[in-house]
Amino acid sequence: MEGISLTPQQEKLQALQQLLPEAFAEGKIDWEKLKATLGEDINFSNERYVLNWAGKSDAFKVLQSPTTKTLVPAKDESINFDTTENIFIEGENLEVLKVLQKSYFGKVKMIYIDPPYNTGNDSFIYPDKFAETLKEYQERVGDIDEEGYLTKDGMFKKNSKENGQYHSNWLNMMMPRLYLAKNLLRQDGVIFVSIDDNEVHNLRLLMNEVFGEENFVGQWNWFKSATPPNLSKKIKKNIEFILGFQKGENNDYFTGIRKPSSSDDGITKPQNTLKKLIFPIGKINTTLEDGTYKIGIYGTEKYPNELINELIIKDGRNLTEATFQNRFTWTQPKLNEELENNTTINLSKNLVLSIKKAEYKPEVPPNLIDKNVCVDTTENAGRYLSELLGKEKIFDYPKPVSLIKYLINFCVNSNDVILDFFAGSGTTAHAVMELNKEDGGKRKYICVQMPELCDDKSEAYREGYKTIVDISKERIRRASKKIADDFELEKEKKENEISFEKVKEVKIDLGFKVLKLADSNFKQWRQIEGKDAKALTEQMQLFIDPVSENATIENMVYEFLLKSGKDLNSKIEKKNDYYIINGGELIMLLETASQEIIELVIAEKPTKVIALDKLFKDNDQLKTNTVLQMKDAAIEFKTV
Repeated sequence: MEGISLTPQQEKLQALQQLLPEAFAEGKIDWEKLKATLGEDINFSNERYVLNWAGKSDAFKVLQSPTTKTLVPAKDESINFDTTENIFIEGENLEVLKVLQKSYFGKVKMIYIDPPYNTGNDSFIYPDKFAETLKEYQERVGDIDEEGYLTKDGMFKKNSKENGQYHSNWLNMMMPRLYLAKNLLRQDGVIFVSIDDNEVHNLRLLMNEVFGEENFVGQWNWFKSATPPNLSKKIKKNIEFILGFQKGENNDYFTGIRKPSSSDDGITKPQNTLKKLIFPIGKINTTLEDGTYKIGIYGTEKYPNELINELIIKDGRNLTEATFQNRFTWTQPKLNEELENNTTINLSKNLVLSIKKAEYKPEVPPNLIDKNVCVDTTENAGRYLSELLGKEKIFDYPKPVSLIKYLINFCVNSNDVILDFFAGSGTTAHAVMELNKEDGGKRKYICVQMPELCDDKSEAYREGYKTIVDISKERIRRASKKIADDFELEKEKKENEISFEKVKEVKIDLGFKVLKLADSNFKQWRQIEGKDAKALTEQMQLFIDPVSENATIENMVYEFLLKSGKDLNSKIEKKNDYYIINGGELIMLLETASQEIIELVIAEKPTKVIALDKLFKDNDQLKTNTVLQMKDAAIEFKTV
């Protein structure tokens, strides 16, 4: 309630909207629709089938404008920074997506996002002032407080339902992010977007426009809530939606469980707990001679399959059920399913089990995601997160890990990259690590989250979580530790400290490298308005040395890495005052330059060399010789 009476004009508009709702859009009269509704002969302007909204052209300008931002490492907030391939990026996600365009173009297999649902209480970033210039918008979305956090007033605009461009603002926020996300997908990549009934209709049309209607795969209904209904509501909302689109056609990954390959050997991969699996009569192929094999026969030292009962072999098949114990990945239902689909189980003379899967197409998955496909509700997800963080109500309505794992299993192989640029509490990162734990995979995640301030009256804020990013990072740390503990790794004596010294023993990547969106390490040219000669002279003086005052060598390495199209997991090696990337794909000269160093660099036979121009200051001869030597060696050479 606002405590303000309606004006006569507003009362008439409300009455008209009740009588002719079809003549209104976003709470305002659409005069063309009103005339048509009243039977007037009218031709709609620019009549065609298209999704259009207020500010769409401004959103395209935001999309198409380049960024000068970069990412800087935060090693003290990371785990195993130098060895992990998991990435957590702190920053406004539109700018981050732009920064990643060159390095990750066409490299991501799956994207999952859980954006704001536009419920009327959401705060998010959108170009809401259509009179402002692009520069003004960029300055506004860069607003930070004295401690460097994004400000609520500067960035996060509340999009209430009373707003005259309620749906338009949400579309202006989503559209550029989806276009940039599409660029990062592989040709066989897929994207899943969670949404509720506030914007599912607009999201479907928007994704049709961005990805192509022909690439729509399906709409899943996730049973999100099992709580009793609120009798004050018209309808109990226990369903949310997930839209799935593929980037290219002829993508056959949406079949529930991927087509197996004959190279899979999940039956014998080591796991944490011993399991006993029963192999039915006649389901084992073996080269063992006919006879009876008793308890206590073992396989190799690596895979000690223990035969629990008596096994009778006749003509290369088992005449009795065989129970084996090992650290199996598969469960009994999974084994039964594979046997039904003609997967072959082979047993060697030393009782080593191996498998060969038949080529088959599994059952098409249902469009209802619920407990029948082992996916949990948001209530249980909240309880699990509270237990993990040791406190209740730290994060509202987190998505369950089981939901993200279910979606990943549609389309992601064991070495693929998964991106989530609305990371929230970090569920996607948690799900990737859990899946890798279960099957020994090497999936990698890139999670992006804006450092949105938590409400100072919230439980999260009272527990020391100043931003959503703080919650995300702590959740990933604790999930990593829990997984490590599940493998019976060394536990820390000091409370809340994490040790990952033995992670290599289980060969699962439980670390993550934190990077933060930041201004470029190099001064940016500012267009001088008018004919102010003095201002132009001062501007040019700044570029005698283009390196900004706050730049560091390490930060420049990462900026050149990104702007050269190298990914954030590239191997960086410092050698003889220069930096070698990926064994010689790129070399950076950032500290000093001499004829001796130039010769050493050329001897490395790199593809490309980048050097700071100021290293050749007062030594034009060295620079000229370097250019000629690089050209003779067929090395691309560039100075900044």
